[in-house]
Parts: sequence; structure tokens; C-alpha cells
Amino acid sequence: MSKPARIYQNKVGSYLGKPIYEMIQEQNHRFIFVRIATADADGYPLNQLRPGEILFAPGLIYRKA
Repeated sequence: MSKPARIYQNKVGSYLGKPIYEMIQEQNHRFIFVRIATADADGYPLNQLRPGEILFAPGLIYRKA
């Protein structure tokens, strides 16, 4: 089974050598970039996510549009 195709729009910066996109679309879902997550020794704690937000690697928080 293959991964669903993602559509990336408007590169707005980079973080840890990876691009930050203003919007990511996957199937019928759109995600808008909100902020960079705070990391600790164990990674990126999920308790920093607000309702409707999702964490994309490497520590980028998006909200569902």
C-alpha cells in the first residue's frame, strides 16, 4: 500500500534543514503552518498541541484548515 500523495504550497522557511510550507494538503485534508514545536530530551511533547493541531516531522505544528 502506498502513502497518500502530499501537496506542498508556498515554502516560508526551513527548520533543521527541512522546508517549512505554509500549507500541506493530503487527500481531502489541508493543514496550515502555525509554529515550531518545543523539543526536550525525549523529543517533541504532544501536550503542546492545541485542539485541531498536528505535529509533522521535524517538529512543525500545523492546524487543520
